[in-house]
Amino acid sequence: MTHWIRFEHAGRTGFGTLEDGTITVFEGEMFAEPVATSETLAWEDVKVLTPCVPTKMVALWKLELTPPEDPLYFLKANSSFLATGETIRRPKSYDGRVVYEGELGIVIGRTCRGVPEDAAGGHIFGYTCINDVTAVDLLNKDPTFAQWTRAKSFDTFGVFGPAIATGLDPSVLTIRTVLNGDERQNYPVSDMICPPARLVSRISQDLTLEPGDVIACGTSLGVGSMKEPSNTVEVTIEGIGTLANVFE
Repeated sequence: MTHWIRFEHAGRTGFGTLEDGTITVFEGEMFAEPVATSETLAWEDVKVLTPCVPTKMVALWKLELTPPEDPLYFLKANSSFLATGETIRRPKSYDGRVVYEGELGIVIGRTCRGVPEDAAGGHIFGYTCINDVTAVDLLNKDPTFAQWTRAKSFDTFGVFGPAIATGLDPSVLTIRTVLNGDERQNYPVSDMICPPARLVSRISQDLTLEPGDVIACGTSLGVGSMKEPSNTVEVTIEGIGTLANVFE
């Protein structure tokens, strides 16, 4: 298993692999045969960034209903992306409920367009943690138009990281979300209607998925509100890490 991260250090942005608190710096492109250098850095000496820079985040809508014929999804704006350790901000234009959703994230490693399910696994680079934040009272505020994009895409609402883990079996993973020290979510990836390869295949029939794109797999259990003045929310997936942020 390998953990890939992006970081900022001494005024430059880089990426590498993380093991036991030490980052081995790589050069080249993360998704195109990068090469390890002799440079190492301590985790505590860098600012951790989102582990990749997606062209889009495709997010699944998941409820305990009859499985849909096709995946139900929306897109989160690129400007919403936020790394671990950063602050999730309440929008100045909104005073309603803001909710967390701890989810598994699939990270694409190769351009994926119209790929069959039996080949889709070869296009998955690895997996990450996601907190799909939502201004939930906006979703159905206007009865004529469900506002998924607006509710999901405020600045700081697309939280993911801290790393991309490769070489692990997602079917045995469990997602755990803790709010202010209290466990709010604890559910297995095996609850997913579609396994990762099937999701990638089916979404690729509609959209071209590029290296670094992220698919948020959705959740149906334990979603709840974050309230002022301050909340700490942690999404942990064993084998990947903990995505920890404060909401203010």
